[in-house]
Amino acid sequence: MDLNLKIWRQKNPKHKGKMVDYKISNVSPDMSFLEMLDVLNNKLINSGETPVAFDHDCREGICGMCSLYINGEAHGPGRSITTCQLHMREFKDGETIYIEPWRAKAFPIVKDLVVDRSAFDRIMQTGGYVSVNTSGNTIDANATPIPKDDADKAFDAATCIGCGACVATCKNSSAMLFVSAKVSQLSLLPQGQVERQSRVLNMVNQMDEEGFGNCTNTGACEVECPKGISLENIARMNREYMLASVKKDK
Repeated sequence: MDLNLKIWRQKNPKHKGKMVDYKISNVSPDMSFLEMLDVLNNKLINSGETPVAFDHDCREGICGMCSLYINGEAHGPGRSITTCQLHMREFKDGETIYIEPWRAKAFPIVKDLVVDRSAFDRIMQTGGYVSVNTSGNTIDANATPIPKDDADKAFDAATCIGCGACVATCKNSSAMLFVSAKVSQLSLLPQGQVERQSRVLNMVNQMDEEGFGNCTNTGACEVECPKGISLENIARMNREYMLASVKKDK
């Protein structure tokens, strides 16, 4: 396959970025998208040019590092997959592919296609944890009975990998799908009841402070989420927030 690539290049946050054209040949349909970028970077390095910076780690769709906006879609044209799981067979020979970073105020660009997603870390620090006794008394995994329905919903929410595709896709740059997944994961389980009220209040407040927008229920985040996190989690978080706010005011 021969492809035309239009890639966002930006030296650092202070420099003005622009789309740069690249041509790449002999691309195998069985390559992953990131392998194709590896081939491009190898070509650029051999010709004395600066390689394209992009985030990646596990390349198995579980770490949440890859973050490319491909042809106007987060993680590209595939569904329920991350960029590293996207293969070049999804594209046609001679096609022009537009590759951009996540676009959000809360995700400032570091270089080229790399963005700073530490805002997610700061949100997690305010409430994404549970209090446990670490005295060394190991508790058996099934010692605490949990209803199957609650366990399933908590597990589904816990599959969120924090990639930020929901933010990049949302017209408001909202992080509510991410935050609601983390809130739901813990609020549905007995272990998360101690900080249940403070968790949702603190995480939502931190989300607002980071500059993320609000949710207007367009549903684009659920469509583009590589793990299929449901909008039901946002509804659950809103209920949790309202209840916590009422109890706080009493």
